Amino acid sequence: MTQRVLVVDDDQTVSDVIRRYLENDGFQVSLAADGAAALAAVERQAPHLVVLDLMLPLINGLEVCRALRVRPDGVPIVMLTARGDESDRILGLQLGADDYLTKPFSPRELVLRVRSVLRRAGGGTPPERPEALTDGNLVVHTASRTARLAGADLALTLREFDLLVHLMRHPSRVFGRAELLEQVWGWNFGDHSTVTVHVRRLREKIEADPADPQRIVTVWGVGYRYEPANA
Repeated sequence: MTQRVLVVDDDQTVSDVIRRYLENDGFQVSLAADGAAALAAVERQAPHLVVLDLMLPLINGLEVCRALRVRPDGVPIVMLTARGDESDRILGLQLGADDYLTKPFSPRELVLRVRSVLRRAGGGTPPERPEALTDGNLVVHTASRTARLAGADLALTLREFDLLVHLMRHPSRVFGRAELLEQVWGWNFGDHSTVTVHVRRLREKIEADPADPQRIVTVWGVGYRYEPANA
């Protein structure tokens, strides 16, 4: 099945370049030039992934990201940001973007990032062997990519889910942020604050008190480790 990608950018030159590279890689691509058109296109086309610039007219990219994250389909988002907009990039990750690139970027790298996010969303990889990870009242099913806490469904983004599974599979082991960036994101380089933001978001969803985390523990100067609640 041909996968559909919606590219949202008000720079026609950038959009055309991205479309050409994605189409050459076998994707079906549509374009939107502002935030309002992007939201309408998502409703109409149900894309498998959205490439989203943050600097948009009418409705900015952060608001579009926020609106997409309350949808039940959980469409993956690859964010595009200007090189100096670190605060916007971090806010975009906090809102649930799955990946990001800073402008100017390599179109080929963007294609690889899109492929990586879609793989993690289940688009084109063999089904994972059924596995249930249980820690007290937290239950994660890897094959169906669902998680429940105290019987209630958790709304996790792709990266949040992958990060949680990785940590739960290696209880009490300390991971540095660079390790997690490579092992969960598949990046050999990148902004380590990406990991920090996702850990913070996960804590908000699985910890009784995110300010005093008991499951995802910070090891100062090193990184993070997962401490099972029933250990």
